[in-house]
Amino acid sequence: KPLRVAPLFETLDDLNGAAATMDQLFSIPAYIGSLEGRKQEVMIGYSDSAKDAGRLAATWAQYEKQLELVEVAKKHSVDMTFFHGKGGTVGRGGNPNTFNGIVEHAPGTVNGQFRVTEQGEMINQNFGYADRAERTLDIYTAAVLAEQHTDRPLPNQEWKDVMDKLSEISCEAYRKIVRGDERFVPYFRAATPELELSKLNIGSRPAKRKASGGVESLRAIPWIFAWTQTRLNLPTWLGVGEAINQVLASEDEQTLRQMYNEWGSFRTTIDLVEMILSKSDSSIARHYEDVLVSDPAAVDLGSEIRKIHDGTEQAIKDLTGHKILAENDHLLLQLMAVRNPYVDCLNVLQAETLKRLRANENSDEEQVLNDALLTTITGVANGMGNTG
Repeated sequence: KPLRVAPLFETLDDLNGAAATMDQLFSIPAYIGSLEGRKQEVMIGYSDSAKDAGRLAATWAQYEKQLELVEVAKKHSVDMTFFHGKGGTVGRGGNPNTFNGIVEHAPGTVNGQFRVTEQGEMINQNFGYADRAERTLDIYTAAVLAEQHTDRPLPNQEWKDVMDKLSEISCEAYRKIVRGDERFVPYFRAATPELELSKLNIGSRPAKRKASGGVESLRAIPWIFAWTQTRLNLPTWLGVGEAINQVLASEDEQTLRQMYNEWGSFRTTIDLVEMILSKSDSSIARHYEDVLVSDPAAVDLGSEIRKIHDGTEQAIKDLTGHKILAENDHLLLQLMAVRNPYVDCLNVLQAETLKRLRANENSDEEQVLNDALLTTITGVANGMGNTG
């Protein structure tokens, strides 16, 4: 019996070409005839598309292209199921509110069928105990059923045009830093524990697809994880603030505000960015830079990035009308008030441990320092929760 083929679309270019690719594939008689029950799975990659284009551009491409793929499937009378290649973290497509995350998928793309990856620590978190696994499956089942009976508007052309503008601005701003600035890779490697993560054997796969190379060769998990450790969470918000500010300063301001108030999928995206920003702390990231970054050019870039971070916070508050980030999430604010003093200490210890490790490679202290680093990594990850 032949294995099922599930095409994967994971970069921005992949997603933009997905509908044409599947239309061409379904036009091959031998292929369409081999589909058992005319059923087709298509995998949407959330982690790598966000790493490639930034959170906002990737989210819009995933939403829009799934709608296009649904129309291609209808054209060829194929029953299409989307396989969502998400991680547990927001930067990799996750949503701590599983129910809302499913219900806010593009209308007509779930239809009672939902497949998603569960990876790493999320397996234990969601399925590690019998009662927890039952509760998780209850939520998935309820959400998939509710999605079929929840009336959600498709974005009108005006909203689509604004989303195209937001996507273009945010992607350009994201890539300008991550891909276009020659200072970025040295800054990233100096200011975060990225290099050390690959030596600690705490992942299920190698940190990089290739032993050499820059950010493009780095897997999405260590890419997100390294920024989480420094409390900057850069991949989740970079580019978002610039896009929101430009649109709010244009003739589309009221349309953007209407989208946030009336379009659940867009509001969910903005609220997730707001939640991550509420957990971020640019002063902690500044401490890592002070301790670990010596290259003046990289120091300058760090200062620029922190200014962008603070500007993004203001943009989110302007759009949401909130005076403080996540002001409606009282439980989160209480949790952070308790956790942050402990996590702050772990961050200070981690920065010092990284400094000593880099100064004492191949010394007698290296193993002890690696153990200390792993302890701080575990503590920060647990303290930050769903951003790791």
